[in-house]
Amino acid sequence: MISAELGLALKLTPEEINQEARILIAVKLYELGRLSTGAAAEFARVPKPLFSTKLAEYGVDTFKLSEEELQNDLLSASHHL
Repeated sequence: MISAELGLALKLTPEEINQEARILIAVKLYELGRLSTGAAAEFARVPKPLFSTKLAEYGVDTFKLSEEELQNDLLSASHHL
């Protein structure tokens, strides 16, 4: 449980703190190679493009996608054209 003082110090609501914590955990699990970008985004409860942005914000290399992930991303992108 996050204390009220910590929430005030971070200028975040308890819900925002929980969301940020989920994103941070997902980023680390992705960085360790334990989750794919899609699985990590799902864990963080954010869309995959937003998760990719978060990876960049935290300085995590996003170019270690597997061949399958690359193919899925390319297929997904082609459907949006």
